[in-house]
Amino acid sequence: MSSSKSMKTKLELTAQNDFAIKQPSSGAVPHMIHGPAPGDQGMSDRAYVLINVLPGQTAAVVTALGEIKEIKTIDPCWGKPDIIAIADIPDQDALTQLVLSRIHRIEGVTQTDTHLVYRLKEARTK
Repeated sequence: MSSSKSMKTKLELTAQNDFAIKQPSSGAVPHMIHGPAPGDQGMSDRAYVLINVLPGQTAAVVTALGEIKEIKTIDPCWGKPDIIAIADIPDQDALTQLVLSRIHRIEGVTQTDTHLVYRLKEARTK
């Protein structure tokens, strides 16, 4: 049996100044939850925007995405999607505007698949 100390959630500061919560391993695949430190208030929301583009248009779309201040990370990928972008936005309305009014208007973008990140709260025991 492992001690209760080793089963506690550990916080680590990542290179992007976000906290990563290392989940205890119980035979499952180890994973990280990236997000603000527990208890932080007023943080923006984060969304992953998976973007498909026309053949030969990836570089131009990456350049256009780079001019959008809400987009913090742009990763061109092999396969589908062609680009994964991470956006920090103040709320869901801003995300709607970002995706529908700005990303969809970029020449070469054919489709997006957007995933809004939510924060998990630790259950408190009494």
